[in-house]
This record gives sequence, structure tokens and C-alpha cells, in this order.
Amino acid sequence: MVRELLRCMEESIQPHARSNPSVLLAMNLLGADIESPTYRLLLQEIKEEVVTRAQKAMTSGQVAEHVLALLSSCQDPRQVPAPEEPINLIPILQQKMHEEITHNVISWYNRSLDILTLCVVKEHDRGAAVALAKELLSPDSHLDVDTRAMAVLALVCENNTVPYEEHLIQWALGNVTNGLLDEQEKGKGMIGNLSSMGLAIQALESSRKFQAPRRWDRAQAFHMVQTHEQEYTQPMVIARVLPGLVGKSYLNAGRVPPRPHGDHAPAPFSVGVFQLPTLPLSSPTAPLMVQYSITNTLKNYFHYSTSVCVPPGSRLLQVLQVARDEKPQIFSFETVNYDHLGPFVVSIHGLAGNTTERTYWQFFSCWSPLQQGVGTYRPKNWEHIQAIFSTY
Repeated sequence: MVRELLRCMEESIQPHARSNPSVLLAMNLLGADIESPTYRLLLQEIKEEVVTRAQKAMTSGQVAEHVLALLSSCQDPRQVPAPEEPINLIPILQQKMHEEITHNVISWYNRSLDILTLCVVKEHDRGAAVALAKELLSPDSHLDVDTRAMAVLALVCENNTVPYEEHLIQWALGNVTNGLLDEQEKGKGMIGNLSSMGLAIQALESSRKFQAPRRWDRAQAFHMVQTHEQEYTQPMVIARVLPGLVGKSYLNAGRVPPRPHGDHAPAPFSVGVFQLPTLPLSSPTAPLMVQYSITNTLKNYFHYSTSVCVPPGSRLLQVLQVARDEKPQIFSFETVNYDHLGPFVVSIHGLAGNTTERTYWQFFSCWSPLQQGVGTYRPKNWEHIQAIFSTY
């Protein structure tokens, strides 16, 4: 089903047609072939669209879509090539968002999309996030499914960055996600309509810890999409539903990887560090989009997740380093080098393994334990590396 929908979406990419950043974002989240003529055409059109229209002819929501599309392509939205000088889309997005809010010409959907995008690039607008949470909790608010789903994605991203309003954010997330679950129950799997199912799936996949006391019926939602697969013909609708079908969301848009060169390039790591596979839908030269999460359920529970973009052929240690560089307070780690074995991770997020308590950090790829060395596990259709604090 995923491949058929992806093929249908890719067929919509035509020369001289208005480019669709949501299509490019979905292709990247699924690991599409970045060397294909279709992909290159769309990426080039997105860049040209930014140069000619971003500053004057786009709304904030349109700028946000282009930022996420470029990020997922491992392109820097702060340095979009232009004839005179590179364009920085981030201040353009911020200015347009504030102007639209001031003049009350922005929808709550676009506001949520803007908040999500700014959060992903670490330019948080905490005031806008708090205002969104209050709107979701207002008894006079009547937002459609798409808007509520996008708001969930935005607030899930903002949850750990607004400490003084943490309970408000979490209260809003619990309220909205449980409302979506109510609609799924009433609709026997359908959440809103077929068009809104894509964002709803992304939202519910990303907000599991706020769904109490229930958990959403993932299989029922996927079955509903599969049953109506033939009705998914519009590229935008397909672009929204595809990420959720492979466990991704717009939160996984990714970030620009470091581009070391010359004397600053890192030396190769030893075989003691696991080799990350390329994605089945990707070419050998495609950058890897890796979801990386750390989880401790043994004591003083914590769980954090991020997405990083790394060069093809990267090892696990490179993924950990990029995550640490982007969020050092969350994804810090320490290693110990062993002769003939190379570096091993002994501490993550300040939590170290303990031989007395028989605890250690264990790594998984899509829930399959990683063994020492390379080529010891079979990749899935997307890559999710998990570090779980475990006992032996």
C-alpha cells in the first residue's frame, strides 16, 4: 500500500507545475531516491519557489511548509541559494507569523504549523505555543481535525521547552488527543474524514504518553486507510497520510547535518560501533534520516526522541554525536574505548550503567537488538535507533 501511494504521489510531479513542499517532505520521510530525476526536479522547484515568492508572495504557513521540506532534504533553510545572496527563511517565517497574528489574518492551522516549524529549527515562540494551548482548552473553540492534529504536533515539540507552562501544554495535549480518540471510536476507525486521517495518525503516533487512560487503536486506523486506499488520489492527501504509515510525522523533518572537511573531518570509527544501513527506498548516496530515542523506565523515568540527518554509511556513533550537538542537554553521552573493540557507550543523559545494579544501555533498531559489529541485523523500511536503559 505504501509503495502504491508513493508512486501515485510522485506521478503528480511535473515540470512547470506549482511545486508542493508537502510532497517533498513525505518523500524524504519515506526515504525516496534523491538521485531520481523526479526528486531532483521537485527539490529544484522548491528552491526556486522560495527565491521568487517567499519574501512577498507566501503566507507564513507556506513558508513553514517550505522550511520543513528543505530540512527533510538535508538543506539549510537559513542558506537557500539565491542570485544575490542566500535567503534565510527563518526570520521571514517569524515576521510573517507575527504580522498575521497582529492583523488576525492567520488560521489556527497555519499558526500551529508555524509553531511546529520554529520548534523544529529551535527558534521557539513560547508565547504562541501558550496561546495555542489556551485556544485548544477553550470551551468556545471548534477546530477541525486537521487543525487539532497539527496543534498536537506543535505542542508535542514544544512540551519540553515551555517549563513555566508545562502543565498547561500537557493538559491541552491530553484534552485534544483524547478528543481525537473519541472521534475514532465513534467513526469505527475514521477520524474526521479520509483527508484528515493522515495528520490525525501522525498526531496520535507522536502523543502516546498524553493519551490517558486509553491508547489509540493504531491497527484500526491503518485498516481504515487500507480499506479506502483507492480513494487516496490527491497528492496533498497522500503526502499527509504516508508518514504516519511508516511511523513518522512532521516532527521527524530532520536537521542539517554537519559537513566536516579537511583537517576537521572525523577519523573513521572502529568496527566496534554498529553500521547504520541505508533505507530500502533510498539510493546508496541518500542521506540517512534516523529517528533516535533514549528511554529509561527503571528509575526516574525519562524518554526523549529526535531525528537527525547523517551522511550515507554513517555509524551509530555519528548519529549520537549529531543528536548531542543539536540537543546537548538531552542527548549527552560518554564512551569508553576498549582495545580491539572500539568505543562503547556507557552513559546517556547523565545516566551510567552500573555493574552492581546490573544495568547498561542497550541499542535497538526498530525493536531488534543490535549486536556488536556490522551487518548483524536486517533494516526495515525506515530507521529508528533506540537506546534503552536495561538490566541483565
